[in-house]
Amino acid sequence: MNAKRTMLVVGHTGRPAGVHSAHAVIEQLTAAGIEVRILAPEAAELGCSGVTEVPVSAQAADGAEMVLVIGGDGTLLRAAELARPAGAPLLGINLGHVGFLAEAEPEDLSDAVDRVVGGSYTIEERMTLDVAVRVNSHVAVTTWALNEATVEKAARERMLDLVTEVDGRPLSRWSCDGVVFATPTGSTAYAFSAGGPVVWPEVEALLLVPISAHALFAGPMVVSPRSVLAAEVIGVAGGQSETAGAVLWCDGRRKVDLARGARVEVRRGARPVRLARLGGTDAAARGAGSGATFTDRLVVKFGLPVAGWRGLGHAARRVGAR
Repeated sequence: MNAKRTMLVVGHTGRPAGVHSAHAVIEQLTAAGIEVRILAPEAAELGCSGVTEVPVSAQAADGAEMVLVIGGDGTLLRAAELARPAGAPLLGINLGHVGFLAEAEPEDLSDAVDRVVGGSYTIEERMTLDVAVRVNSHVAVTTWALNEATVEKAARERMLDLVTEVDGRPLSRWSCDGVVFATPTGSTAYAFSAGGPVVWPEVEALLLVPISAHALFAGPMVVSPRSVLAAEVIGVAGGQSETAGAVLWCDGRRKVDLARGARVEVRRGARPVRLARLGGTDAAARGAGSGATFTDRLVVKFGLPVAGWRGLGHAARRVGAR
């Protein structure tokens, strides 16, 4: 006898639209005979019956087929902390402004859940970062990120003094606001705002993007996924404190204060994050490669102007007509 299908629903319960959408998802899943879990802190706001409450822990998604996320990219990054240890794929339903990681919009909610119930989805694995903070050569903290790890100044009025490194060799010393170490997934997030390139998700690479560096050589860099990147905190320009006024942020969620002399090391994560993808609604979209799908996502999410595009098919038809 097959085990009952189980899914974890994570929502942005601070917004009425998030609560309404979560209710609709839970009702549709339970009607299909799927067991639904919700997080205990969200239970009061959701007020659903017939669901299983689980604590917010690394075991919350154990055995779950999928984690459905109703919210923006911030909610999805929060849910990734639960899904990654279990290897469960995430499917986002966007309630945010851009929602670059989300797969469906609110108007597509019912259809998206139907396709999940029917198993009509594929899985993408996204590279992550493993991050270590060393103090006096000893590892003091280990953490991870899906989008980016950033070393930033803690005080607005001071510049941060950093030395960056690639594969054990010094690259440059910068007075700057900080530096972003990003994955291809994170290339459309903070790294993009800092002037970094957009990198297609299937490209395996690590990004190093300085933030407002006072230097001639301070452009964004793309390096091998096998490289180890590092930043050493020399201090704060004009500052005397041993605390150095620096912080490490991972995905804007996990914070580590950095003292003078702290060293942040970043390498490809040993465990990826898995995203569920529904694909297009027509045969042409479903048949397109992942690069084409990502291009379409860029156009939609950033509102890029593509009016006038005819495509190769149009040109080929014109040649054939001659």
